[in-house]
Amino acid sequence: MAPYESDDSARAAGADDADDLRAGRRKATRYVVPVAVVGVAAATIGLVPALADSGDPNLPKITAQQLIEKIAKSDVQQLSGTVKISTDLGLPNLGGLESGLMSGAVGGHGGSSADPQSKLLELASGTHTLRVAADGPDKGKVSLLDNAAEYSVIHNGKDVWGYDSKSNEVYHTTSAESGRADEGAKGKAPRDVPATPKDFADEALKSVDDTTSVTVDGTAQVAGRDAYKLVVKPRQSGSTVGAISIAVDAKTGLPLKFTLTPASGGAAVVDAGFTQVDFSRPAASTFAFTPPKGAKVTEGDGRKGAKGDESKGAKGDEPKRMEKTLPKGQEGTARGLDGPKTIGKGWSSIVVFNTGGKGMPSGASGSKGSTGNSNVDGFLNSLGDHVTGKFGSGTVFSTRLVNALITDDGKVYAGAVTKAALMKAANAAQ
Repeated sequence: MAPYESDDSARAAGADDADDLRAGRRKATRYVVPVAVVGVAAATIGLVPALADSGDPNLPKITAQQLIEKIAKSDVQQLSGTVKISTDLGLPNLGGLESGLMSGAVGGHGGSSADPQSKLLELASGTHTLRVAADGPDKGKVSLLDNAAEYSVIHNGKDVWGYDSKSNEVYHTTSAESGRADEGAKGKAPRDVPATPKDFADEALKSVDDTTSVTVDGTAQVAGRDAYKLVVKPRQSGSTVGAISIAVDAKTGLPLKFTLTPASGGAAVVDAGFTQVDFSRPAASTFAFTPPKGAKVTEGDGRKGAKGDESKGAKGDEPKRMEKTLPKGQEGTARGLDGPKTIGKGWSSIVVFNTGGKGMPSGASGSKGSTGNSNVDGFLNSLGDHVTGKFGSGTVFSTRLVNALITDDGKVYAGAVTKAALMKAANAAQ
């Protein structure tokens, strides 16, 4: 079906329409569907061919601006359904090691396998099935299904529970402890982990500005619902993002499916969509939870400034806190850590920060002052490409979406941009 609004016609509308688009985008980011009981990220995360449908429903024509406003005004309070998420960042197969590394990087509270902030990072790779449910802003549930095991995050009133059936471990906190106050009010438990098409769509719409093409590209059926297809594309060169497709429920305005394809082509980097959805009120028992007999229960440690709560630390204390977690002999590495800065704007923006270190923290081959194990050096170098330029030398680590350049003098350039764009930015900074 031909697009309802072409990129050319969108540009012809002029600056006023561009301002309206940005205004609509800002509205969209203020609305959070209650089903998002896990936070957003990353920026982050082709289970079904992109926006696969069972036909093109005949719906009234709508402009991109009107569709963005429809998303912003969506106020779905009750639903239940099944979501499938597939992510393919092009990371090397480390035999499951990558999951352990990510879990260690964020660190669970007391090492509990039921801690949502570490457990739900599994969504960052592979294909997963979720069961989701919501009843207003104070009740939500997301269950991650894994063969015979199940992991659930339940938000019921002030209580937020994480339960891992495989280890029979429970993590408990309250909405006031689980993050910012607005997250508790909207039913979000852990931060920065997208779980539904709405989560992904909210993040994508934050990037809509004059560097972006936004069009309506026909219709589709998703999970038995008639939907419009909103397509978001960067106008700038250098971005690794090819296009983002969002299937928007024609009746409720709720995003039903989100697909991000890379500029390099091939399978989607992120594909998240409902396979079944019901907008009736879920049973109250859906959100009831009592720790099973014999389960190990870990309480959140962020309550009322309790000992170990780092959220109350003074601004700028991050390097000091980081030093406490570093191995012996590397305590000084974080002292030179500079706050991140941004080069450029829109889809081609690059985040830059200085680690204060000497290139690869593990002493990868080719880094200044390398003292690392040769096997470790070789492994790390196999994941990246050694490069040189006006900035000196360094290593580029690449995925299908996000690339990062780590120079030998400790600077890091990262973004959803190409290797060439990173090197250009690093050279220009000299």
